[in-house]
Amino acid sequence: MTAPVRVLIADDQALVRGSFRLLVDTAPRLVAVGEAENGVAAVEAALRELPDVVLMDIRMPEMDGIEATRRICAETDAVKVLILTTFDLDSYVYEALRAGASGFLLKDTPPLELLSAIDVIAAGDGLLAPSVTRRLISEFARRPVPARVPSVDLARITNREREVLTLVTSGLSNTEIAEALRLSPATVKTHIGRLLWKLSARDRAQLVIAGYEAGLVTPRGRRP
Repeated sequence: MTAPVRVLIADDQALVRGSFRLLVDTAPRLVAVGEAENGVAAVEAALRELPDVVLMDIRMPEMDGIEATRRICAETDAVKVLILTTFDLDSYVYEALRAGASGFLLKDTPPLELLSAIDVIAAGDGLLAPSVTRRLISEFARRPVPARVPSVDLARITNREREVLTLVTSGLSNTEIAEALRLSPATVKTHIGRLLWKLSARDRAQLVIAGYEAGLVTPRGRRP
């Protein structure tokens, strides 16, 4: 029997924490292992309990969700962080992903979608709500074009892997990448697995960050 996905809930509002806990505990394959009312408590609980996924509010007292995410991800690769926010135009999206968050969702996401997102994050895949993805792309469009000396080492990846990474960074799904490059979905999945390993990326969300920082996609969406 497959072990349940263990979830920690971090939010400064007791009612929100209780609602999420009830949702998690009534879902098959999921179990809540604790709650935290601020970032400091979230870090302590995450490192103590080592949950599979932390549902992390981005704005909390004492320590915000970004710093809490950074500290958790710096200490362990076993814990994935799913940021939940009320603002799809939150200016902290990029910073939180850079800190190690595996995905973003809005707090008004339908319950079934949230539960599905927890499964996706636990499985090691990155996840961004469509509105947040658009926000992330817009954020990069306002930033200067990355320096020609990339902050990530692309010397180890093949030309095909570079093509795949460029399309991942552009927001394409595995199916769309397969169609664009005339590859099978299984082959695309293999390339992404190799990219994760070669670039020391935690998940797909981190590949997007790596691709942007390496300059594979310019603000206009074209290859440099």
